[in-house]
Amino acid sequence: MKVALSASAEQDLLDGFEFYESQQLDLGWYFLDSLYADIDSLGLYAGIHAKPVGGLHRTTGRRFPFSIYYRVADNVATVVGVLDSRQNPAGIRAKLSGRKKK
Repeated sequence: MKVALSASAEQDLLDGFEFYESQQLDLGWYFLDSLYADIDSLGLYAGIHAKPVGGLHRTTGRRFPFSIYYRVADNVATVVGVLDSRQNPAGIRAKLSGRKKK
């Protein structure tokens, strides 16, 4: 299966990078490496994860407390959000509500 990133997911990754890089030099790069590995695994495992928010599948990052939200259509897993799991669930749902249909 192919994996694609939406513009909003790319922005989420950039925001996470900037946060972790401000905490410690090169931690932002480790964050990106880890999350991209998790996203790449969707090529094999897309579609097996639960759909807890508005019909979007969710998997969690292995090293960082981030969740990857994606949809599957026409043999493509499109990541629509990469969000900090420590946020208020209502805020996560609100952020994703505008993204899931784009």
